[in-house]
Amino acid sequence: MAFYNDVILPWGINLACGGKPIAKQRTKIVPRAQGVVLEVGIGSGLNLPFYDTAKVTKVWGLEPSAQMRRMAEGIAGEVDLEVEFLDLPGEEIPLDDGSVDTVLVTYTLCTIPDAAQALAQMRRVLKPGAELLFCEHGRAPDEGVRRWQNRIDPIWSKFSGGCHLNRPIDDLITAAGFRIGDMDTMYIPGPRTHCFNYWGAAVAA
Repeated sequence: MAFYNDVILPWGINLACGGKPIAKQRTKIVPRAQGVVLEVGIGSGLNLPFYDTAKVTKVWGLEPSAQMRRMAEGIAGEVDLEVEFLDLPGEEIPLDDGSVDTVLVTYTLCTIPDAAQALAQMRRVLKPGAELLFCEHGRAPDEGVRRWQNRIDPIWSKFSGGCHLNRPIDDLITAAGFRIGDMDTMYIPGPRTHCFNYWGAAVAA
């Protein structure tokens, strides 16, 4: 199982999260980042090409997977950005209070074991009035789809690095003390149980 989690799974996640529908979602949110950015769950670096380098001064990339960081380092070497990696999970952010201008989290809140704690940490490191930018998949609005999400989730999460299909992303964000300023939702192409997306921006309430 360790070989699967450490070697096979990172490549599988990179492939699944690198498709065109998800890349299109990234174009809607990543270019809004500015200043010093903390990307929580930078993964294999799939967001890096979408940053507006004229607006971003530095990216802190938080990622606990060594294999994922190695993959991201390759992409970081190809973009005109200062990127520094942090080898810690989302619940442990080793940055000072009020030290970042933007927190970016994409397709990560589904996986973090303690999403509430991670969001509390994101809120802590944001400067007053600064934005949390998010693009995530999660709980669908349709009852029939939600039933299937709940059925599939216990098995799916075991083989997908802890990814959960049914987390209520907007509720998690607001429960952590954020106010969502704008948010869009839709099913992107793919299985409806896996593909209901939320994206937008929030600030500390």
